[in-house]
Amino acid sequence: MTRRPKMHLVAYLRTNSTASYAGGWRHPAAPLDDVWSPERYQSLARLLEGACFDAGFFADNLALPDLYKGRIDDYIGRGGQASLLDPMIALPIMAAATSRLGLGATLSTTFNEPYHLARSLGSLDLVSGGRAAWNIVSSTMDCEARNFGLPAMPDKETRYDRADDVLEACTKLWDSWDAEALVMDRDRGVFADTSRIRAVNHDGPFVRVRGPLGIPRSPQGHPVLMQAGSSPRGRVFAARWAELVFASPATKEAGAEFRADLHERMGAHGRAPGDCKVLVSMSLVLGETEAIARDRAAYLDSLVDPELVLASNSSLMGIDLDRKLREEAAAPELVGSQGVQGTLDRMSQTVAASGRSFAETVRRPRDLFTGTAAGIADVMEDWLVSGACDGFVLPPTVYPGTFEDVARLLVPELQKRGLFRRGYAGRTLRENLRDPG
Repeated sequence: MTRRPKMHLVAYLRTNSTASYAGGWRHPAAPLDDVWSPERYQSLARLLEGACFDAGFFADNLALPDLYKGRIDDYIGRGGQASLLDPMIALPIMAAATSRLGLGATLSTTFNEPYHLARSLGSLDLVSGGRAAWNIVSSTMDCEARNFGLPAMPDKETRYDRADDVLEACTKLWDSWDAEALVMDRDRGVFADTSRIRAVNHDGPFVRVRGPLGIPRSPQGHPVLMQAGSSPRGRVFAARWAELVFASPATKEAGAEFRADLHERMGAHGRAPGDCKVLVSMSLVLGETEAIARDRAAYLDSLVDPELVLASNSSLMGIDLDRKLREEAAAPELVGSQGVQGTLDRMSQTVAASGRSFAETVRRPRDLFTGTAAGIADVMEDWLVSGACDGFVLPPTVYPGTFEDVARLLVPELQKRGLFRRGYAGRTLRENLRDPG
């Protein structure tokens, strides 16, 4: 008898009072002044763990986006997604309030050195008992490069080549301590067995590090590796390294194509399809009835600021849409070394599926999946069993209300159908990714 598949759920988070849906921060149910309160992150972590989410991860960037009209005014001034607190401060707070929830940080391989990355992420993995994840990014915006002494982003090939080198160095550092190296034997006076601690002597094309790492091995060996690259080079990188991929296809067919392509590429590295879970982004508005859900979605749409939508899409696509839309109506190619391929792909897929023009599409926020828990579960089940994904990344359209609705309405419906765990099978994030319960 074929085992019914179970999905994975991961929450998309920001250390900000804004939500992922343009204008969602203006909703009267969205708190605006608790970003620096530990209780915000503790209550969020308890909510997600109570709903049996695999993990929550913090998206992050290292600059205030200024591509739209060459200024920050429309992005940050109108409430775009930004980090008002370093997520590495929030994650240990969340770890202290939970025992099973995975905890993800976004950190750049372009602007960080391997020793710093391995030490920070390894420390998070230790204090959380093996629940850390690293959302690996190579960064995408020139404004980020300028904050690190570069005039512009290196080209994508160079960024991914460096990312490969950084990952090789980090994995060597994490493996520089055996699991039994830390002895702590008072009677014999042996604190560590140094025969089980090794230098790494990594000498790559971009980074060099001697090692060993200054902290011991974590319960899951090293953090779970996440990645979201959709470009051909990004897929090559994911096929080699990623254990969890965050994708944003606009259609089920596009999701299935992406997942099949990634599995084929993984085979070239001797990896099985189950070694990497593909989770697709889904923005939800839930209601106890269809009418309630539609009313909630309509109210959200009334809060949307069109200039914020254009500013946000500009930063994601690497294009000043103010200039581009005045020049041409057709979908442009990515410009230079900026932008996220997955966003441009999603825009093109949306144009094809909806019949709207490119100009209309980039002026709209992402399409919402709106309905009752049963209706949304129907869609999720269809995507899962058809092979379009292994689960979903859920961003908040209103924070924290979206996650409260998911926990109260959607998760019980998924559990009733046998599509989602009722409890965690393992203690570490990697164990729970391998066994969804």
